Amino acid sequence: MKDKETEQAMRILIIDDEKNLRDSIAAYLESEGMEARTAASGEAGKALLETERFDAVVVDLKMPGMSGLDFLAWLKDGGPLVPAIMISAHGDIKDAVEAMKRGAADYLVKPFNPDELVVRLRMVIGNARLAASATAMQSVANKSVRRSTPGVDTQWIGSSPAMKEVRALVERVAPTDSTVLVTGESGTGKEVVARLIHRLSKRSSGPFIPINMGGIPENLIESELFGYEKGAFTGADSRKTGLCELANGGTLFLDEVGDMPLPLQVKLLRMLQEKKIMRLGGSRQIPIDVRIIAATNKDLEQAVRQGSFREDLFYRLAVIRLRLPPLRDRREDIPILAQLFVDRFTAEMGRPPLKLAEDALEVLNRYSFPGNVRELENAVERAVILSEGSELHGRDFSFAGSAMDGQMKEPAFTGSTSSPSEQAGDIKPLDMLEREAILRALAFYQGHREKTAQALGITRRTLLNKLKEYQIGE
Repeated sequence: MKDKETEQAMRILIIDDEKNLRDSIAAYLESEGMEARTAASGEAGKALLETERFDAVVVDLKMPGMSGLDFLAWLKDGGPLVPAIMISAHGDIKDAVEAMKRGAADYLVKPFNPDELVVRLRMVIGNARLAASATAMQSVANKSVRRSTPGVDTQWIGSSPAMKEVRALVERVAPTDSTVLVTGESGTGKEVVARLIHRLSKRSSGPFIPINMGGIPENLIESELFGYEKGAFTGADSRKTGLCELANGGTLFLDEVGDMPLPLQVKLLRMLQEKKIMRLGGSRQIPIDVRIIAATNKDLEQAVRQGSFREDLFYRLAVIRLRLPPLRDRREDIPILAQLFVDRFTAEMGRPPLKLAEDALEVLNRYSFPGNVRELENAVERAVILSEGSELHGRDFSFAGSAMDGQMKEPAFTGSTSSPSEQAGDIKPLDMLEREAILRALAFYQGHREKTAQALGITRRTLLNKLKEYQIGE
């Protein structure tokens, strides 16, 4: 059974002059839990975007009147901030590159697998939401943090010493073409850092192409990265341009790189060494000029020792290593981030402005945030939805791990006089605690696995493995 709760709030606009195609795309997206609207021309799509809110646009390249490229130019020059996926019956790489330069978030060649469109929509919408958060963060950061280097736009949040140290390293490595490995717990903002490195680099005018290795089925990752030729396999009715080619002249961000299958690691290593790729089913080497930034919340050195990650690829990726601190190690940033999220969610929900009361800040500062900034964002969203009045108080906040008892706080050490045996009686094995945490999170999110994984600070694939390991839901 597919998880559809995440897509239920997604509104997609399909712009294509072919009625049968746009109607069939709309019907399929709606079967996947999305809400779809259609427009027969670029002008009609423009009119809809000026009066309604959409999370993404799917637009055809060749249309009478306003073409797809003209539509992208309008979006970029003054239209709403909404990601667009270009679709075309023409598989020319020049069209794809031009579309990406005009601001397209992705590019698909007709005919395409509708499942692939759904995967790409999830990616571009998720990236757009992340970018919106980063933009909002900048406005807050500019008021509270002085840039360390005059004239350098860091777009950074955080005045803590740990984040200042990270920022300084980012500014040193960004102008180079060296590969960068960003590590840190889930939810610490690794993609935000990758986008910042790209923005400060000499490749900033080129595309930034992200791909989440943990969020795409293993049998699709290779075709996503390298593309394929027509007839390469059953269902390959046309040539597809891979993300490596689309990132030419820019940056390719490999998120959750620790989840990359071993056979694909070999091909990625060859690409890094030779600066060339070969599409599936192809016989021609294609030169590419791409900077690689990889990210993971795993210990890759341990994975190398265990044989699940290639040592030579690890050293290729880790030319520059950049570790992001967890939120509990930079608590000075919690009030800034929390108020940022409050402002964002009240604006999105059409609510009056809210402020964080002192008792709310006390609750947030006392909590450990195992899910880091992402968990803080989720907690603030819930608090804004459930709050009453003009302030958020401590009672408005709850956390995923506290689904059964209302609110989970870090217990303060009070120097208990209990005997060691009495204290030890409360200790449970780690696997039992982990299983209980998963069950509580599943209950809180009503079985929604994607949100459960995010709240627990793990990938969806890891969650599925844990469910199988603990025989939950079988």
